[in-house]
Amino acid sequence: MIYLISIIVFTSVMLLSAALLYQLLLRKSVLVARLDTLFPKQAKTKQPVESGTWAYKLSRIGETVKLPPQEHSKYTKMLVAAGCSRDSVYRFFGWKILLASGLPLLFLFLYATPRQVTFTSQSIPIMVACAISGYLLPSYWLYAKKKNRQLQIFHTLPDVLDLMTVCVEAGLSMDAALIKTTETPQFDKDPLAQEIKIATMETRAGKPRIESLKDMAERTMVDDVKSFVTMLAQTERFGTSLSQALRSYADSLRIKRRQIAEEAAAKTTIKMVFPLILFIFPALLVVILGPALIQISKIFK
Repeated sequence: MIYLISIIVFTSVMLLSAALLYQLLLRKSVLVARLDTLFPKQAKTKQPVESGTWAYKLSRIGETVKLPPQEHSKYTKMLVAAGCSRDSVYRFFGWKILLASGLPLLFLFLYATPRQVTFTSQSIPIMVACAISGYLLPSYWLYAKKKNRQLQIFHTLPDVLDLMTVCVEAGLSMDAALIKTTETPQFDKDPLAQEIKIATMETRAGKPRIESLKDMAERTMVDDVKSFVTMLAQTERFGTSLSQALRSYADSLRIKRRQIAEEAAAKTTIKMVFPLILFIFPALLVVILGPALIQISKIFK
């Protein structure tokens, strides 16, 4: 018994010591953590999809979908606006085909076959609805992701313009102000900062700045970003004050954002009518008229 207790105590002490040493040895110092925040590691370049993986199989399935060039271009632009790469369009089509064929099969094997209602007048419309829903689900997901990314870009744009105004007033050029904006930790993972970084890289590669910014506006599919690029082009063409133009445009965006919030707040009164009619008013009628109905029923007995 004494040996067993000694072995248990020795093992517990060794495990506790190993855990403490593991935390102390692998924990980064304060200096290393601050250096990592100041000089983040460069993102790894995207490797091509290897054969045999799920992504490759979905791409091969998506290549079988034959759409008109306009539809193909529309989905490609939506994927780019949602933050995906252009090469993922065939993977997107592959998901459409997989869900359109997988959901009816799941319904068939999990519900219809055990109940022996495989091809009845009730199961066939359900299978058709599952196929249509599976084909449309990726489109709804893409639309929602694109809208969320565009909304995030719209809310970030005034802050980016304020920082660019400060950089321009401090004496930096337009290219340097764009680069300084993307290096700010506040916009580290922001989609607008990522798009600006791509535009600055294209400018460094030799592409004209206005053309790079126009391509950025086309990628994001945000009207305010397109107006911002048009404003920069007009400022550069006519030689007006860049800082004043940036400040006035940022103020107009804030006014627009406040008007959208006020409009959403004004719509809440109309949206609350239906829950009141369906849930609140029936309960109030039961509480108010219930005792009166009970008394009336007693009179006529």
